Amino acid sequence: DHTNNFVAHQHSSGEHWGGPFPAYADSLSFITRLITHPVAPGFSFLMGVGMVLFAESRRKRGWGEGAIVRHFLVRGAVLIALQFTIVNLAWKLGPQPFPSFYWGVLAALGGGMILGSLFVRLGPLSLAILGLALFIGVEFSHPDPARWGIIFDQPLGLVFGYSGGDAGFWSNYPILPWLELVIFGMAFGKWILLEGAVPFRRAWLIGLAALAAFSLLRVFDGFGNIRPRSGDDWIAYLNVVKYPPAMTFTLLTMGFNLILLSLLARLEDGGRRLVKPLTAFGRVPLFFYVVHLYLYAGLGAWLAPSGTSLGVMYLYWLAGLTLLYPLCAWYGGFKQRQPANSLLRYL
Repeated sequence: DHTNNFVAHQHSSGEHWGGPFPAYADSLSFITRLITHPVAPGFSFLMGVGMVLFAESRRKRGWGEGAIVRHFLVRGAVLIALQFTIVNLAWKLGPQPFPSFYWGVLAALGGGMILGSLFVRLGPLSLAILGLALFIGVEFSHPDPARWGIIFDQPLGLVFGYSGGDAGFWSNYPILPWLELVIFGMAFGKWILLEGAVPFRRAWLIGLAALAAFSLLRVFDGFGNIRPRSGDDWIAYLNVVKYPPAMTFTLLTMGFNLILLSLLARLEDGGRRLVKPLTAFGRVPLFFYVVHLYLYAGLGAWLAPSGTSLGVMYLYWLAGLTLLYPLCAWYGGFKQRQPANSLLRYL
C-alpha cells in the first residue's frame, strides 16, 4: 500500500466515515488496497498480545507492576513522538499533499499502549468484556456521514474518536476505535498464558465467526457499517470504512488475521522453514516500518518520479523487501544482544 503511494502514485483516497468514498478503476487496484487492510488491525491486536507477554516475562525477572506500567507509558510516548517526527517526515517526501501534523497509526498504537497499560493486570474474561464494550460502544459514537467537514475543528474528537481534519492537522487513526483491538489482543495474550498453544489452534474458529458476523452486517447494510455500501457489486461489498474502523472492517480483517494466525501455528517443519524469513521482519516491526517508508519514498523519487503501473510497482515492492531483509535480520540480532533495560528495546 505504501509502495503504491510512493512509487505508483495510485494510493486510495481513504475509506472515511464521510466525504467521497474511494472508487477503483479495476479489480487489481481494489485488491491491491484490500490485501493491506488486515495490517493495522494486526498491529493493534498483536501489540496487545505482546504487552501481556512482555509484562509476564518482566514479572519473572523481578519487575514490579509500577515498572511495567512505566515502560508502557514511555514506549507509548516514544511511538507518538516518532509519528510526529521521523514518520511524518517520510510521508512528506511522497507525491501526495500532506498535512503539517498527522495523527497516524504509530500515534494510535502509542495511545493504545498508554491506555492499555491501565488494564494489563486484568484477567482474560474482564479484558474480553471491556473489548466488547468498546467494540459496540464506539460504533454508537461514530458521527453521521452528513457531518463530514463540519466537526474538523475539534482536536480531541480527531485524536480519540473520528478521522478527518485539514491541511494543518489530519487524523486517520483515532485512539479509541483502535483500542478495542489492543484490548482483544491483551485478552488473547492472557489466554496464551493460561493454555499455551490452545488459543492458536482455536483462533480459526473465532476468525470464522467474525467473517460470518461481517457477512450478516454487510447484507443488512445498516448498523456496523457507518455508511451504506457504495454499490451492489463485490467490490462495494468488500469496500468497508477503515477511518475509523467500522465493525464490518474489524470483523473482516480480524477474521482473516485469526485464521491466518491459526494456519501459521499449525505449520509443520517444512512449512515453517518456508515462512521463517518473515520472522526477520516480524522481530523488528518498528524498525521495519520506519525504514521501509524512507526506502520506498527514495526509490519512488529516484527511479519513478512520474509514477508507474501497478504491475511495475509490485516489482519495486519485492525489490524493497529484498533490500530490507538483511537490514532487519542484522538489527534483530543486534537488538536481542542488548540488556533488558536498554533504550534500544523501545525500538
